Amino acid sequence: MSKNTKTVIILLAVAVLIAAVPLFALRNAEFGGSDDAGSVMVEEIQGEYTPWFTPVLETALGGELPGEVESLIFCVQTGIGVGVIAFFMGRFVERKKWMKKMEDTDDPHR
Repeated sequence: MSKNTKTVIILLAVAVLIAAVPLFALRNAEFGGSDDAGSVMVEEIQGEYTPWFTPVLETALGGELPGEVESLIFCVQTGIGVGVIAFFMGRFVERKKWMKKMEDTDDPHR
């Protein structure tokens, strides 16, 4: 097994542990969103909290979006972002390979 393979396996194991340990260590904890925590803190400090605006989709639908739809939209946004980043990283890698190939063909001593 190569050194890179061992490093990848170790890093994957660490990532899984980082994700799994809090779920088992804090069994009855509630994991709320930052939006909820922010509104609770504002209510504690000022007494009343009124949002400045309502989300566009909630206004169009006349009610709050189901949690599954919100998760779907978030996942689509994440997928688009990862696709854009991967596209540009691939372009940079290919550009580097192309530049190296051009340097190799320009060098008459090789």
